[in-house]
Amino acid sequence: MNPNPVPKLIATAVVLFLVLIAASASSYIIEPGTRGLKVTLGKTAEDFLPEGFGLKTPFVTSIVTVNVRQRTQTVKSDCFSSDLQQVKIDLRVLFRVPETAVVQIYREFAGDPFDSLIAPRVQEAIKEVTALLTAEQLVKSREDIKKKTLIAAKQKIGSLLVVEDIVVRDIVLSNELEKAIEAKMVAEQQANQARFTQMQTQVEAETAVISAKGEAEAIRVRGEALRQSPAFLRWKIVERWNGRSPMVVPGGPEGSGAALLLPIGPAAP
Repeated sequence: MNPNPVPKLIATAVVLFLVLIAASASSYIIEPGTRGLKVTLGKTAEDFLPEGFGLKTPFVTSIVTVNVRQRTQTVKSDCFSSDLQQVKIDLRVLFRVPETAVVQIYREFAGDPFDSLIAPRVQEAIKEVTALLTAEQLVKSREDIKKKTLIAAKQKIGSLLVVEDIVVRDIVLSNELEKAIEAKMVAEQQANQARFTQMQTQVEAETAVISAKGEAEAIRVRGEALRQSPAFLRWKIVERWNGRSPMVVPGGPEGSGAALLLPIGPAAP
């Protein structure tokens, strides 16, 4: 009689299962964009693991991954301007964990330093920047706020993390303050337009005066030329003659008689 094969099959399956578990427990894969850390009995290795496949001690060593890709997180802060107006600012922070800080980041912040390190420092930086500007300046100077906040945040965070950029997504004021700033901006635009119109009118008036002075000077020069050289008048008459004859230019103190008769014959040699 053949012995029952079922127990052997079960034993074989159990052995294969244990082998598979041991094999999976003794290997690891580090995905792209992450770095690994070996943690053996609660102790973290000094060096990080690069991307790829590797082996580890099964059931004793575990692999912890840390994301080193650039990430974007939201930071919201209630600030006060220099004129003591409350302002709510919504920021987007672009940051990443450098490879050189992977081990330290895991040891000090459990691999995710945003809530513990980045957000508080960025909030502190934006509050310092807004405290130096009025509410109106905050609305008009987003790019300046961004640059100053980025510089201050980098100084506070240090080299442990890399803050790539800070984006000022929204600046929220109270309805009353928004209306007051809008009314002031409209008044400034109207005042600028009035000043421009006034300057334009002044320039036009000065241009007209200069033109009149130039024309008067031209008339004076022509009159002086006529007094000094009667031949100049004859030349002007010839220049404007339409070819008809005779052509008489009236003159005299009372307009009597002909002061000048245009000759139509050939000029004397």
